[in-house]
Amino acid sequence: MSEILALITHFEHLKIQLEAIKSETNSFADKNCIGKGGLGKVYKGELLHYKGHSIVAIKRLDRRFGQGNPELWNEIIMLYQYKHKNIVSLLGFCDKSNEKIIVYEYASNGNLDLYLNSDNLTWIQRLKICIGAARGLAYLHNPGKTTQQRVLHLDIKSSNILLDENWNAKISDSFRPV
Repeated sequence: MSEILALITHFEHLKIQLEAIKSETNSFADKNCIGKGGLGKVYKGELLHYKGHSIVAIKRLDRRFGQGNPELWNEIIMLYQYKHKNIVSLLGFCDKSNEKIIVYEYASNGNLDLYLNSDNLTWIQRLKICIGAARGLAYLHNPGKTTQQRVLHLDIKSSNILLDENWNAKISDSFRPV
């Protein structure tokens, strides 16, 4: 328990109030849900966070699937330590009233899975996305001097490659140190 309190203190600047998150998601209404994953549902909202005010993705961890403090803090620590233009950015979190919530940058073009069988992407865009995802993975596998641990992505797939407004690839979900 003391380890968790130390983490919360270290990441105090990342805390976002539960009331603000509930207000933005209309108390986690299905109409605001933009995705579902193994850890829970993801909602779209607009929040004030430590980098400013923007549209964000809000992942609400689902306790029914055993998601709790270890999963919340593992993801917060990983995303806080490993910053790269091709890895989704952590903007905040909420750990209050049995709610475990992580707030990320919003990728306005959704995930790569939505475009694999469509003609909406040119081959140049597809290549740029592949190179961006590869660069993000290379950074995780060989972080250099910025961190001391390698990280494996345990679930790399098209739905975990997000695309921002400029079609840049952003790897998300399932990071584990080795």
